[in-house]
Amino acid sequence: MARRPRTSLAGQAVLITGAARGIGAELARRAAARGARVALVGLEPELLARVADELGPEHLWVEADVTDADALAAAVQRTVDTFGGLDVVVANAGIAPLSTVMTSSAHALARTIEVNLIGAMLTAHAALPEIAKREGHVLLVSSAAAFTVLPGMSAYCAAKAGLERFGDALRLEVAHRGVTVASAHPTWIDTDLVRDIEAVLPTFAATRRQLPGPLGAYTSVEACAQALLENLETRGRRVFVPRSVGTVAALRQLVTGALAEKVAMRLSAARVPQLERDIAALDGQEFGRHSAGHQRS
Repeated sequence: MARRPRTSLAGQAVLITGAARGIGAELARRAAARGARVALVGLEPELLARVADELGPEHLWVEADVTDADALAAAVQRTVDTFGGLDVVVANAGIAPLSTVMTSSAHALARTIEVNLIGAMLTAHAALPEIAKREGHVLLVSSAAAFTVLPGMSAYCAAKAGLERFGDALRLEVAHRGVTVASAHPTWIDTDLVRDIEAVLPTFAATRRQLPGPLGAYTSVEACAQALLENLETRGRRVFVPRSVGTVAALRQLVTGALAEKVAMRLSAARVPQLERDIAALDGQEFGRHSAGHQRS
């Protein structure tokens, strides 16, 4: 198959959710540096405004919850009204609960699925009519958790696995329109989300450090954003961060198969009780302190 020519981002309109901080904010900076006009979408208006100001007056920000279809439609419409169209959408917004299923509230489980899976689906749904007009690109930020598992990440793994499959089906649906669809699969990125979890769940942090190879290593926000930026130009179907995660994805049946599960079960028998004691010490806190708008009132 012939390689698709690289698409220049110069003059392209790019909408990024979860753009107030971390990967989303850094990707916005790098896309703007390549000449894109960027719409930053999220739930932290002060931070969104700060990043937009940093990028310059030709960019914009919109406060919106990705689980609110009407708010997303309004964000897309404002982007189109401002930029004249939309070429790329990046569904990046995500959260991770601080709990196992047994220790979780129903709210935390449901909210994790709503933001990470349904929110990304609604983002794509809202943007696609405009993306299709320009034969554009959809990037869904999934995770290595789509094909690996760890105690304390049940809802997160479910959402990210679902997002990968959603992207694969969506790719088939929109190919005849000239639209491309990719899913990104980072491991542990040095973001507020990951730091929040490890700061309050030391057992989880210790388990992460014992994972082999890229599955336990940190990658910088800058390296992750650069990998995503490359995908916006090359428009391939997968992004692995770091690249070695691609090998894990190819061998996912070994990673989650019966033999690997036996090893994981032995480790989990000791670690999960410790983890649940860490969770109990949080006294009802369900998400990291930087997960804006997702705490239960």
